[in-house]
Amino acid sequence: MDEFTIYGIALVPVVTGMVQLLKMSGLPKKYTPISSLALGILSGYYYLAPDDPPRAIFMGIVVGLSAVGLYSGTKNTMQGLRESNYHKTRR
Repeated sequence: MDEFTIYGIALVPVVTGMVQLLKMSGLPKKYTPISSLALGILSGYYYLAPDDPPRAIFMGIVVGLSAVGLYSGTKNTMQGLRESNYHKTRR
């Protein structure tokens, strides 16, 4: 599991960035979780466990779901900060 801690964690922002590029090129937002999962599984096959398909799928799912959570958490935090600043300036 050592290679997952090193490469798997580093792949999370890479997958997030790739999904953002897909969205900028016209991918509807409702397909971002599925595309993140697919990119995670592909990265699992090519980088994390190319010789062990079950492990590649598992690790790819973890990377894909983590990428979705990273994006969602960042987006929600930024929205909360904007709303907080908006309410402060309205007083």
